[in-house]
Amino acid sequence: MSVAEPELVRKAGRPKMLLDAKTHYCPGCGHGTVHRLIAEIIGEMDIRDRTIGMAPVGCAVMAYNYIDVDMSEAAHGRTPAVATGIKRVYPDHLVFSYQGDGDLAAIGTNEIIHCANRGEGITVIFVNNTVYGMTGGQMAPTTLDNQKTSTSPLGRSTSQWGHPIRVCELLATLPHAVYLERTMITTPKWINKTKKAIRKAFQYQLDKKGFTLVEVLSPCPTYWRMSPEQAIDHLENTMTKFFPVGVIKDDPEESDWPIKHEEHRK
Repeated sequence: MSVAEPELVRKAGRPKMLLDAKTHYCPGCGHGTVHRLIAEIIGEMDIRDRTIGMAPVGCAVMAYNYIDVDMSEAAHGRTPAVATGIKRVYPDHLVFSYQGDGDLAAIGTNEIIHCANRGEGITVIFVNNTVYGMTGGQMAPTTLDNQKTSTSPLGRSTSQWGHPIRVCELLATLPHAVYLERTMITTPKWINKTKKAIRKAFQYQLDKKGFTLVEVLSPCPTYWRMSPEQAIDHLENTMTKFFPVGVIKDDPEESDWPIKHEEHRK
């Protein structure tokens, strides 16, 4: 390793599945941490050669620049639909969709609900930072009550725009959505919990249990207009009041995903 590399990299090592690329994310953004966790898990599970990721439109549109696996890109909000097609063609591959809240909970609401309702055997990594990060910090479906954004400068009014959407709780009503967990990446403890949740979701998929989704609460210091330290505090003490962390649903026995699609192919 180069002597110019950060001390953390020299001590902990870069996961083999994490490419040596300069980050384009803002200081304090959580996407890089989630990328590293995904890369670590794929390497530890030794499934690189049969993993296919889906890149979204949004801040993580260039996820393929960081994670060294086969990846495809889809139109805004449509990654679950494309992932469905890939998974049906390659049922023994691990297929994951990586999406932000503006991508998944707004233009992609239709796609995610029906994908989960069908029990498609994919995993969705849903990064929720309550704003549109790539396009200027506009109000998203997950924006908190009274939260100020570039399109709600006085704060979100729930009487005018409705309440934030809790994606995990919404999908939990669907029988074939078998594993839904909300985590965060504020401390080493929670980063480790997030890693366990993603690995569990991947394992459920490989075991053909059904649709799985892990929602990761992530800071956006740039468009929250906060320092990275303030953003972490806001996430832990304000955001989690509306988006409680923990397992929302864990019921892998409900899905008949392998049976119905095998019959369909006949």
